[in-house]
Amino acid sequence: MFEENEDLNKTEFTQPAILLFSAIAYKLFDVDYDYQFALGHSLGEYSALYAAGGLELADAIKLVHNRGKLMNEAFKDKVGSMMVVLGLDDATIEEICKESGLNVWPANYNSDGQLVLAGLREDLEKMETVLKEKGAKRAMLLNMSVASHCPLLESASEPLKNLVDEYIKDEFKAVVSNVTAQKYTTKKEALEVLPIQLTKPVLYKQSIKNYEDEVEMFVEFGGKVLMGINRKVTKKKTLPITDMASLEKVINTVK
Repeated sequence: MFEENEDLNKTEFTQPAILLFSAIAYKLFDVDYDYQFALGHSLGEYSALYAAGGLELADAIKLVHNRGKLMNEAFKDKVGSMMVVLGLDDATIEEICKESGLNVWPANYNSDGQLVLAGLREDLEKMETVLKEKGAKRAMLLNMSVASHCPLLESASEPLKNLVDEYIKDEFKAVVSNVTAQKYTTKKEALEVLPIQLTKPVLYKQSIKNYEDEVEMFVEFGGKVLMGINRKVTKKKTLPITDMASLEKVINTVK
């Protein structure tokens, strides 16, 4: 994480590095503050589980490292990718994907007018023109070789379930599932939602809208991306922690 190396571009190392950074920010946020639930976007659901007491930090790192390896294995003989689509409503994009007959699916419901697709890279490239013809303001292919949250990761679901079963605790504070946009608090529920999180879309905006009335604000640990999305989804403010200065600012705000 602290020197130039090619491993950080590999998902089995990227995932634990991101989780660790978020976990450090959370650990330093040593404030007696009663939060209502933990929520993460995609990989962030595992950071949320750590914050909620569902995973020990070392176990969480092992779990997402192996999650990355399983995802890579699922794409050993094919090239996946993801694409950000701006300016079209969800129903239109869903219909375009369905009618295309291509290996492309909605993967991240971020905000109204912003949806991320996942699928085979060659099929996503074919979709770019179609989406723009239908009125998309932008259809941008992302620089990645694995397509998250789509059926192409089906082979990784059962092995991941076995890993979750090994590491997850029996009970923990409420975490909002990416798959259902509903809270869960037990190992039994985690074993139902986490394995299929690989193949199902992230219902992020739905999660925020479902529970925004329960909170005064959101705190984002380790980045500012969700703050940007939240501005389009909710009127509740999001406070990001990305370094020591922002950490001190957030602590002073919530005290």
